[in-house]
Amino acid sequence: MKLILQSSKRLLCTRNRQKIVPTLCEVVDASSGLYGYSGVKVLVGNTAGGVIGSRGASGSAAAGGSSSSATPRECQPVEAEATPAISVTLALLPNVDIKTFHLTNDDVPEFDGGLTRGMSRGLWKQSVGLGGFGESDDEEDTTEGENEEDDPVFMVIPSPAFQNCLDDFLEGLQYAFPKGQTFGGIASTVSSLSRARIFSYTSNGSAATSSGNCFGNGCVGVALRGDIQVDTMIAQGAKPVGGVYRVVATGAGGNTAIEDEGSRSTISAIVLDEAATAEEEAEEEMEDDDKDLPTDEKELKRAKMQLDYAKARIPKPPLAEANFLMRRLSDDDQAFMRRALLIGLERGNLGRTPNELARLAKGEGHRFTVRQVASAGMKDGSVTFPLGSVNVDVGARCRFFVRDGDFAKKEVEALWTGYKKKELERTLTGENGKSPATGCMVFPTLDRGAKLFGGKTGYESGVVSEFLPSVASISGFFANGVLGQLDGTIGSTPVGSNENMLHGSSSQYVVFRSKTKRPLYSPYQAKVDAANAAAEKSEAKAAETELAAEDKRRTSMSKSTFGSESQAAPRSANGELAVRRREIHSGRSLSVSAVEWSVAEKMAKPTSALEGYMWEKETQVDRLRERISLALLMSQCKAAMVDPAKPKPRDWISPVKQAGAEGKFVIIPECKRMEPTSGSLRKRYDIPKLVKQLLSAGAPAISVNSDGVLFGGSMEDITIAREALNSAAVSESLDSGDGVVSPPVLASDLLLYPYQLYKLRLAGADAVTMVVGALESKDLLYLTKIASTINLQVIASVTSEVQIDMLSKLGAGSISALVVSNRDLETFDFDNSGEQALSLLKSEALAIFREKHGEELPVLVEGRVGMVDGEGGNAGYVKTLKDAGAFGAIVGGGLAFASDDEVADSMAIWMSI
Repeated sequence: MKLILQSSKRLLCTRNRQKIVPTLCEVVDASSGLYGYSGVKVLVGNTAGGVIGSRGASGSAAAGGSSSSATPRECQPVEAEATPAISVTLALLPNVDIKTFHLTNDDVPEFDGGLTRGMSRGLWKQSVGLGGFGESDDEEDTTEGENEEDDPVFMVIPSPAFQNCLDDFLEGLQYAFPKGQTFGGIASTVSSLSRARIFSYTSNGSAATSSGNCFGNGCVGVALRGDIQVDTMIAQGAKPVGGVYRVVATGAGGNTAIEDEGSRSTISAIVLDEAATAEEEAEEEMEDDDKDLPTDEKELKRAKMQLDYAKARIPKPPLAEANFLMRRLSDDDQAFMRRALLIGLERGNLGRTPNELARLAKGEGHRFTVRQVASAGMKDGSVTFPLGSVNVDVGARCRFFVRDGDFAKKEVEALWTGYKKKELERTLTGENGKSPATGCMVFPTLDRGAKLFGGKTGYESGVVSEFLPSVASISGFFANGVLGQLDGTIGSTPVGSNENMLHGSSSQYVVFRSKTKRPLYSPYQAKVDAANAAAEKSEAKAAETELAAEDKRRTSMSKSTFGSESQAAPRSANGELAVRRREIHSGRSLSVSAVEWSVAEKMAKPTSALEGYMWEKETQVDRLRERISLALLMSQCKAAMVDPAKPKPRDWISPVKQAGAEGKFVIIPECKRMEPTSGSLRKRYDIPKLVKQLLSAGAPAISVNSDGVLFGGSMEDITIAREALNSAAVSESLDSGDGVVSPPVLASDLLLYPYQLYKLRLAGADAVTMVVGALESKDLLYLTKIASTINLQVIASVTSEVQIDMLSKLGAGSISALVVSNRDLETFDFDNSGEQALSLLKSEALAIFREKHGEELPVLVEGRVGMVDGEGGNAGYVKTLKDAGAFGAIVGGGLAFASDDEVADSMAIWMSI
């Protein structure tokens, strides 16, 4: 755990400044168990005149951005300027070596090119406490041998008093680590009367001490190496004014080393570079500042500018040219130039785009490095930069600049536009191997923020949030100056023009990444996931409650509700249940004054589960008829039969026969949501997933229970199952290279009317089940004929010998298969011993049936197959059924609670018997 701390100076009085680090470590350590880290290992930080932090994910556009983009933001940045505040950034950095350091002025060797002082890289590292970190410390090490994968990253936070040694330290750091990245800012305060503080702490296994980690002088920092990568860039906030000039004379040298060094940083005379100025004018005319001016005013302004430039063709001292230039600037720009003189030196041949904003928007980096003039010669008009900051060459291009809030806004947006453009180019060309950004630090100087951007706080951090909506943290502080390379890792900069240096009145942006594309923690996504998990949990709980209520309602339709528990259901002379059709016109009379009304009232009570089931089914069919009439349904069915785009019924029984052609016991799995006496069979009844599982297990055909009264199904289940089977079959055929074979679908329902047959035909059924015990002989004959006309195969289900005799009276070919069931129609429970089906298989009635319909007609078993135990477990019962003449079985509950592998294994075992 690395921790970066910035705080407003007003929070730290003499009494509590020594306590802030121990207190903060204690608070963070106390919460470490909640977030999966083991406490603070490293801490660096400082006081500041303002801090930047971010609130947690809100899912909305961050405040302060310059766009109304609806892209969800991971965090919302907040800037606090000159107000009591503290910003804490926690960083989890796995596979990253971390080393903190604290330097005083005496620890930094005076640097003048390294080797000219006889100091090797290794010796310099040892001097500043970075020995053994980064590249080799050997005397012979060279930049060619460096491992780019381990290029170090340095965050540097000096105190204001350290600035005398800062240039030496930055130059030495770049010399010792040529490919390292450096960023940071000088600690600041809200008032010149207060003193900035810097903090540093490294855990040694014990609690943080109350002293020794808060410093008033020196420089603190942290070196990082390993799975970390940073992109840095700096916005200078300076607007170019006037033309482009060339240096024609520099300082004349001096009698002392200091005078000689000052002469190298002095410009004595400049002259207008007409070609470069013309290029700039062409670019700047495309800016929108003067687009609204009348043509006459534009021409007048251009003529005046040409006149001014004509006077600038004569070499002049820069101070004289600056005084001349001020005359045609705005009042605000004139006021700034009277306070401070900014001159930018061109950084070499940096591409073909001369305009500063256009360059930044293309990702080409800055053209000029802007510096403030330290002193000016009142006699000769020369200007001098801070000693040692730059060596001015004759022939170098330069330009005058002023601070401007509007231009600074354009520069910030252009800088980030160029950054994103470069990212996109690398992605399109396949060169972008970078991980997504994980966080960003922003270091503006004290004269930026609300002061520069027209009183608007949070502008820069808001732009960062707009361009990097996926970062989880945006933080930083307002500094006395920012440290690092002007273009950092952005733009194509020539060698020697992108050195580490101190930048005043600027802002630095540092984007953090993982080199190895490590999965990132997203607070916003975590918030969304937590909300989704809570919603799913709530939905699951509601679904379970609804499912339990549905179970209770459907199981109540068994004999305990439909009939009297103490009385057996009435039966006819042949032992079959006596069932009545639903009473429609029942009611009682009610007299109101002189008028007598007939009030509908459900008087009758079903005597068995089957009778109640039939009545509910009749009510369901009546409701369907109210929406779609029988005549219209028949028309739709006829149209579907001739429409080549509509699915056609497939041969259901042939794949079943083929699967048992070699004497195998055929298993036909059934998809059903629930049983009326036991409730739901599955918590999640996912038909596409279920049929794919059954197809993979080798099912030759599928049965789908579409009853919505007792079994919780629907006719839509038939359509869903058929489409899912077709899709799964195509997928399997592509994997195996075999042809597409989609198992046909049997619709299992209580059929009482032809209307139901037409509905199932349109739903995509290939065959239908008819419960013989619910039909009279004439109804059975009528329904089988209707099914034949619409190409649906009939599978008849029986529970007694009387029902088998009814089927024997039908013509040969009327049914495609016979199912002998273990179900008790009086209660709709099962014979758990399995003897009912066995007795029917051995009955004389079945022998007569076979003589009429043929020995090859398959006889299947349904009800508790796979759950009834015989000798050797449920496989023993299956063997007993096969020995009794069963061709196969329809299995539902026996496979309901099995996993994918168990389903395939059970089916393979049963089919091999």
